[in-house]
Amino acid sequence: MKRLLAEALGTFCLVFAGTGAIVVNHQSGGVIGHAGIAVTFGLVVMAMILALGPISGAHMNPAVSIALALARRFPARDVPGFAIAQLAGAFAASALLRVLFATSPTLGETLPAGPAWQSFVLEIVLTFVLMLVVFGVSTQAQRSQPAALPVAAVAVGGVVALEAMFAGPICGASMNPARSLAPAVVSGKLQSLWVYLAAPVLGAALAVPAAHALGLLAPHEAGQSTGEASDAKASDGSPRSR
Repeated sequence: MKRLLAEALGTFCLVFAGTGAIVVNHQSGGVIGHAGIAVTFGLVVMAMILALGPISGAHMNPAVSIALALARRFPARDVPGFAIAQLAGAFAASALLRVLFATSPTLGETLPAGPAWQSFVLEIVLTFVLMLVVFGVSTQAQRSQPAALPVAAVAVGGVVALEAMFAGPICGASMNPARSLAPAVVSGKLQSLWVYLAAPVLGAALAVPAAHALGLLAPHEAGQSTGEASDAKASDGSPRSR
């Protein structure tokens, strides 16, 4: 139950801060700016990994949970529970933003700036890169390398900010079905939603064979789930793998 609560709270904070920055930027006439929005997403991901990573791994993203399960880094039986918790947190955040900013038209929803296929391809590539980074830093954590959790926080939060910085104006740089679904449903703007549900899952799944080819999923590690690795480290207080 603690792990599910951590995923719900982590995703709540991600969506509330990230899409909240978009809403506030719109309400304030662009005070935050695109760069500020990208940095907000990166910083909240860093903070949640540091705060909640030792509890649940801080996935905060159904695509990440699915890919970790495909790579046998996370028990497949736990994916539905994690996804439900992540969606619950995301919807709670969007609902609160709706109360706070009733006139916001989209609540920070991700929408393609050009053709839907363009954003679809971009989201696949962006999530692919994000997932490769997740596999890389989680390998360090499983090998008990020093400072694995801070490194994971900086690496994953950094790549989220980087990708939001350069691709956000075109596709929104969602990389996360929960982050896109909640504001779309709460705001009632469902156009092109399929892009942000399908592309991140596909991109994350494609990262699994790439991680194997790069040696990020060594044979003896690929058979160990995140939960098993976490239990093995609990006694010495070292970080859980992401």
